Amino acid sequence: MSSGPATSSTIARALGESPSNCSYHLRELLRVGLVEDSDSPNARERVWKASVTGVRSSVSASGPEEAQSAADLSAAVLQLDQRLARNYIANREHLGREWQEAEAISSYALRVSPAETRQLLKDLDALIRPFIAPSRTEAPADAEIVQLSLQAFLKSAATTPPNRTRPRS
Repeated sequence: MSSGPATSSTIARALGESPSNCSYHLRELLRVGLVEDSDSPNARERVWKASVTGVRSSVSASGPEEAQSAADLSAAVLQLDQRLARNYIANREHLGREWQEAEAISSYALRVSPAETRQLLKDLDALIRPFIAPSRTEAPADAEIVQLSLQAFLKSAATTPPNRTRPRS
């Protein structure tokens, strides 16, 4: 999404996967409307581009299969975000001072209701949306792609081991 249109080979190199595996998954993403064909410089290569500007996983699924798919998507997004953060930390010393001073790895414990949480996320989305890489048409000359991750979940559910029931509050 953030790097713009690319071939399955380019995507495969970025992900450390095979081009055939990426081609298969790109066709599946096309089937569900998450990617689309882009203009290709020649007829031999298929160029793909994201048809969405971000991913938000929600468990408001209509059945167990959709709920499991949402959980799988959430796990994959978290795994990618964690890998990117670890790689960044390992490489940050090679960045210029300006980028080092602009970084933020923050964690907060908020006391909020479900309605306040939804409103906070809506407000943050409104602040972030103008900067989303694929849809930003004008940016400063020194602008780069910056990874921003945001998670919001009930902390007590995160500290309870899986498969254990927690009293509802």
